[in-house]
Amino acid sequence: MVKIVNVVASGSLDVEFDLEQVATDMGSVAEYSPKKYPVIYIRFKDDTPLITLYRTGKYIITGSESKQQSRNFREEFLNFLSNNQMITTPKDEWFCIQNLVCTGELDQSLNLNTLTVDLGLEVTEYEPEQFPGLIYRPSGFTSVVLIFASGRVVITGIQDFDIAQEIFISVRNKISEITNTE
Repeated sequence: MVKIVNVVASGSLDVEFDLEQVATDMGSVAEYSPKKYPVIYIRFKDDTPLITLYRTGKYIITGSESKQQSRNFREEFLNFLSNNQMITTPKDEWFCIQNLVCTGELDQSLNLNTLTVDLGLEVTEYEPEQFPGLIYRPSGFTSVVLIFASGRVVITGIQDFDIAQEIFISVRNKISEITNTE
């Protein structure tokens, strides 16, 4: 029904870094291009989550497929820094899951112009010249739901997978009601 396609997590190491030195010390797992953006991008292996490390010691992990995978990469990251004497202990000041990105399929094509009106103009945005999906902010949730003409649904802005499933069911039921009455 709904699956997680990306987990965004962040943390803080409560230490400032000389990014140029850290990038040199990390070697091939680090990419540092200060003229593009003053952060270090860290990827331990191809096709694994990306860690973005800031000078302030804050970091973001993106690309995990589960909360546990984010936690595992956090541990690998902290151990790497500790084992290479970049931090004193493999512990961070704080760490949290910021956002889940989940997808689901409605198994039907949709007329997004009609759906925009039927869902309510006050909770939808649809400007196909700008973005091909309908942006829907369902009442009672803090999430954003992207609905595409293909029937694909993307849910973001949540931290709990059960809530993503609840949102998907709610959206699916609303759209079923709307499309059955046409």
